[in-house]
Amino acid sequence: MRKMTTNKQSRPGAISIAMVFILIQLFFTYSASANPLHSMEDQLRLGERMYREGILPSGAPMQAFIKGDFSVPGTSFSCASCHLRSGLGSYEGSVFTPPTTGKELFKPLNMIYKNVEADKKVFTPILFRPAYTETSLAEALRGGLSPSGKTLSPVMPRYHLEDGDMALLITYLKSLSKDFSPGATDKELHFATVITDDVLPEEYEAMLAPLEKYVSHKNNMINLYKKEKRSERMAATMVQSTELLYKKFTLSRWMLKGPPETWRGQLEEYYRKDPVFALLGGISNSDWKPIHDFSEAYHIPCLFPQTNFPVVSDTDWYTLYLSKGYYQEGEGAARYLNSRFESEKGGIVVQIVRVSHQTEALSKGFVQTWSELGHNAAVTITLKPEEPITREFIQNLLQKERPTAILIWDDSRALPVLEMLSAEKDRPGIVIVAGSALGSSLWSIAEQSRDFIYITYPERLPQDEERFKVYINPYKNNPKFDTSEDSILKRSFITTQMLTYSLMDMRGNYYRDNFFDVIGMMADQLFPLYERISFGPGQRYASKGCYIVQLNKGPKSELVKKSNWVIH
Repeated sequence: MRKMTTNKQSRPGAISIAMVFILIQLFFTYSASANPLHSMEDQLRLGERMYREGILPSGAPMQAFIKGDFSVPGTSFSCASCHLRSGLGSYEGSVFTPPTTGKELFKPLNMIYKNVEADKKVFTPILFRPAYTETSLAEALRGGLSPSGKTLSPVMPRYHLEDGDMALLITYLKSLSKDFSPGATDKELHFATVITDDVLPEEYEAMLAPLEKYVSHKNNMINLYKKEKRSERMAATMVQSTELLYKKFTLSRWMLKGPPETWRGQLEEYYRKDPVFALLGGISNSDWKPIHDFSEAYHIPCLFPQTNFPVVSDTDWYTLYLSKGYYQEGEGAARYLNSRFESEKGGIVVQIVRVSHQTEALSKGFVQTWSELGHNAAVTITLKPEEPITREFIQNLLQKERPTAILIWDDSRALPVLEMLSAEKDRPGIVIVAGSALGSSLWSIAEQSRDFIYITYPERLPQDEERFKVYINPYKNNPKFDTSEDSILKRSFITTQMLTYSLMDMRGNYYRDNFFDVIGMMADQLFPLYERISFGPGQRYASKGCYIVQLNKGPKSELVKKSNWVIH
């Protein structure tokens, strides 16, 4: 009886020990996996923020060490800064950054080497590293050791992460670039282009012409490759992908009507019926912001929309613009004045702004950049749309402000003002006007004003652009297009070329983030219209320059460069 009683009395203690052991196991199980209190959507959102921004779920920056013991915040060395947003890695020069997607991490990584000894041009896979497990991946992220025990590059940060945060990051990596993005299928890539109803038909048809011809030609070539294998092999060698040759493209027109506040709903309805991989080109004379915000919300890349009113942002990702539009000319004017008056920080700058959407963007670009360069605020004089500028106005301005420079953000109505200034002895030596706002009227600037008039010019100079007309010659036999549409045709041509280059570099990995990742890694490109198209990871504006020019004197008017393309 005593023995039985002892057993009964000891049983609760044994159960307690077992329960403690189970609880310890559960603790470590939950510590090594994503927090079960978070929904999967929240887990992915928090892991994405860690991967892209280096921010912990707590809101604090991740802590990392590079080159042994040099402590840095994760915000300076996020995973995406090297492995890119898509997680597919990159080659830059001789530096190879491996993929960090789950389907690549959790299988062996092979590198392809030529069998030189046999000289048979046989390529043999060599094991670069074994497959990761969750445990070995956590060890690599914390201590910099690969599954084979090899020490990873010292430039790769070693992250100090608690088990729960590590589990969130690994959960996100497992999902990263797992499935092709909407709009991409085994056989097709679906695209759309957005057109707002404030654009004239001849303008949007000029935007569409290169895009639609490109898509038609691409699809027609599929039949040729099926019939002629020699052509297929040659083309596959150039694009480095036979699969891409047989991929059919579609291009939908998304026509937006009515006020901009209704565009979001129209875009969502188009997308519901026709999920697309990306938006190509597009054109609007209004703010692009509603379309920009739609792209951000639905993670749809938008490549080179034709707008002078882009969203100027350092953080948004899903729209890649050709330039900052009118804002960029104001920015260029500020940088030019800064280079001229660097030793005269106290100089007074006056800007005369006639109220319009265009001139507001010019003024904003100047004001923000001028302030960032450390100058006192410019004196801003605002004119109503129909308000005239008189000689008395000019004389009072010069006497009161005694400006070092004057900027006139106006259209052709600026021309008589420039003539008035030429007659004033106290005028400043620099008066800047916007080439885009003046349009063709800039060629009418009076000769007596040309010595002190400087013009912002955000494109290649006309005399240098002449050799690039060959790119739009295929469309010039269309009676719908005259010289006023040349710039539209050229911008659309640039879009087709960048689409080709990026799809080649994607190598069949049809993920939307990868689309802009590969563009960000491209070298500078030489295209019509812009002096230079340049890229970089995370950069959203391909043409970053603006000339400051003057008109020469004499019977043959030409623009003369007074600055470099990129103005610092």
